[in-house]
Amino acid sequence: MKGIKIRTAQIEDAQAIIFLIVKLTYKYILPHCDQSAHALLLNSMSPEKVKSYIQKDYYIVAMSEYNIIVAVACIHDYKHLYHLFVDELYQGQGLSRYLWETIKDASLKQRHQGLFTVNASLNAEPIYLKFGFKRNGGVQNIKGVVSIPMFFQILNSR
Repeated sequence: MKGIKIRTAQIEDAQAIIFLIVKLTYKYILPHCDQSAHALLLNSMSPEKVKSYIQKDYYIVAMSEYNIIVAVACIHDYKHLYHLFVDELYQGQGLSRYLWETIKDASLKQRHQGLFTVNASLNAEPIYLKFGFKRNGGVQNIKGVVSIPMFFQILNSR
C-alpha cells in the first residue's frame, strides 16, 4: 500500500466517494439484486445521504499518492459496517483489510463491545470471511436487495 494515506472523510469528499461507490455498486452489487431495488440502493448513495454519513458516522477514505480517493469505509454507531469499497486498481493489496482494521480499532476506542455486523454483497462474502466474520443466516432478499448478514465478535479475554 505504498503511497496510500488514510484519513477521516470530509464533506468535500462526497462527490468523489459517490463516484467510487456507485461505479463499484453497478459492477458488483446491482447484478445480484432485483431490478426494482436498483433505485433504492442508488438513492442510498445520493449526495445528501453520503454527506449525512460523513457527518454522523465514522467514515474514512484512502487517498492515493495522486490525492485521489481509492477506497472508503464507513461504520454506523461504531458497530455496523456500512460501506467498504476499494477501487479495482487497488484491490488485492490488503487495503480493504487495512480499512477494516482501522474502523474496528476506532470502534473499540469508543468503548464498543466488540460485536460488528455487515450485510455483505455476494461478491464480498469471501473477503469478510477472511477478516473473521461469520454468517448470521443465509442469503437474504429484502425489498429486492440481496445480501448476506454477517457478524464479527471479539471475545472478551477476561
